[in-house]
Amino acid sequence: MKTAVITGAAKGIGAAIAVAFAKSGYRVVINYNKSEERARALCQILNDTYPTEAVCIKADVSTPEGAKKLISESVTAFGDIDVLVNNAGIAQQKLFTDITDEDWQTMVNTNLSSVFYVSRAAVPFMVSKKSGSIVNISSIWGETGGSCEVHYSAAKAGVIGITKALSKELAPSGITVNCVCPGVIKTDMLSSFTEEDLRALTEETPVMRLGTPKDVADAVYYLATNSGFVTGQVLGVNGGMYV
Repeated sequence: MKTAVITGAAKGIGAAIAVAFAKSGYRVVINYNKSEERARALCQILNDTYPTEAVCIKADVSTPEGAKKLISESVTAFGDIDVLVNNAGIAQQKLFTDITDEDWQTMVNTNLSSVFYVSRAAVPFMVSKKSGSIVNISSIWGETGGSCEVHYSAAKAGVIGITKALSKELAPSGITVNCVCPGVIKTDMLSSFTEEDLRALTEETPVMRLGTPKDVADAVYYLATNSGFVTGQVLGVNGGMYV
């Protein structure tokens, strides 16, 4: 049985990714930092419903120490790591001139540095067996830039850069590294949007609906389980909003 470690997996896109792997018989590590109740509830559902073993691990992956803790405890629990999904992230809308030093650092640490820290901790276990898959979650705004989301866009663009560079470095070791860029997805990150905002976003999406966490999870699962000839790729899951 293979093992998938998913950061920020207590809810939203991360939870859908955990379900996708559990349904396919992967052992699943559900990483969380603050949403303990939701993480444990999801873990129970996975264990009760699917042919899997699931565990919850609390770790702040925006720090090197938290990333090491997550990977160490994952290996202790299941002995190996086959798939790493770097999903943990936050969002914030602010005018560029209102972004504080703390806003910037928190955004970069959570959305970009976490990808570096967790991947750095996990890669040695993949290299030792000459196989593995890393899928990073960026954003459509990492590709196009988002007004009033400069810090978010910059961090997510960095995730794309890490993906492309690391894919080349790890390919000789049999490890694939790919990236998914979701468009507007119906998760808690849209809680600050008005109904009017959501209608406008729907109208801007060619398929005329907002995305779901499952839409993203399906793309992640494909990239994580491909033949090994797909690596360094950036897959947009955006309903045609950006092509």
